[in-house]
Amino acid sequence: MSDQNRLGVFKTYKLYVGGKFPRSESGRVYEVTDSKGQWLANAPQSSRKDARDAVVAARKAFGGWSGATAYNRGQVLYRVAEMLEGRKDQFVREVAASEGLSKSKAAAVVDAAIDRWVWYAGWTDKIGQISGGANPVAGPFFNLSTPEPTGVVAVLAPQKSSLLGLVSVIAPVIATGNTAVVVASADAPLPALSLGEVLATSDVPGGVVNILSGVTAELAAPLAAHQDVNAIDLTGAGHALAKELEIAAADNLKRVLRPGPVDADWTASPGTHRLTAFLETKTVWHPTGALGAAGSSY
Repeated sequence: MSDQNRLGVFKTYKLYVGGKFPRSESGRVYEVTDSKGQWLANAPQSSRKDARDAVVAARKAFGGWSGATAYNRGQVLYRVAEMLEGRKDQFVREVAASEGLSKSKAAAVVDAAIDRWVWYAGWTDKIGQISGGANPVAGPFFNLSTPEPTGVVAVLAPQKSSLLGLVSVIAPVIATGNTAVVVASADAPLPALSLGEVLATSDVPGGVVNILSGVTAELAAPLAAHQDVNAIDLTGAGHALAKELEIAAADNLKRVLRPGPVDADWTASPGTHRLTAFLETKTVWHPTGALGAAGSSY
């Protein structure tokens, strides 16, 4: 049969929750269009129930992921970059359509997103060296501060940067041992939903990253108020919504990362501030003991 007579197989986009690909429990979908208003696909419109299910999955995965060695987490993040490299052509098409970019510019964005995964993979076993260490104290004690992951982090992905910005907010959260519930860009969710397929075929345990699509404000409100969410990244919220969410987040003392500029340059060097944004510092005092008859200590 010639290609002219063949019916195309449209891609069915689904959520990514707990390592599986459910449809929204509400059964709702919404149309996703390109920069010219042409239909691209139907994306699941997640509900509050989907958000709660994602938090349950993230909490279940937290113990194993936070307990893994930093070196192992780095290997896993690098594997994500490998898998994304193998599906580069698909992501170039989706980014080009979602963001209205030429093929060459979309390819540059996808390359930068892959490189961003590799960059954060290299930080997993190094961030502790710059955010912790031995503290000088008066007395015969070792005083050691070490960083530990905060827990379950709700992440509102950037609205304009559908892949590079998305990777830039997810990777540092999981690199430091947290688990994530991600609300994708409302207008350009397709690269995020496809990223779920990459995560599922890499070594990332199910539940470490959970990806929802839909109306950002509708999903962000229950996440900000959820008592089992430990932190929230408000990058993808407008300033009015961010203020409401920050008030809701205060109820259980969530860590809050406030939104930056709407048109942030995601190609710039990310620095380490997102790595340290969702880390807690544990300080341990331990007596050194005494040596010798003179009582000298070490």
